[in-house]
Amino acid sequence: GAVSGEVAEAMASGALKNSRADIALSITGIAGPDGGTEEKPVGTVWFAWAHLGCETKAVHKRFAGDRNAIRRQAVIVALEGLFEFE
Repeated sequence: GAVSGEVAEAMASGALKNSRADIALSITGIAGPDGGTEEKPVGTVWFAWAHLGCETKAVHKRFAGDRNAIRRQAVIVALEGLFEFE
């Protein structure tokens, strides 16, 4: 499905390949309030970071809260991941 490590990696790699950037990130997830399943409940989020000369890295997290809280938490994790490439 669209919420998976494979999709997140493909999104980040594709963004990097189709730009002049040195790094790209992607987020795919289920922020709710609907759309969750038993396998992928609301709050399931996959992240990926692609950097020139490095292997693309994907990470899975589960967040609690309403839609806005999940989205805020996801943005924080995504941006913090950028610092790992400094």
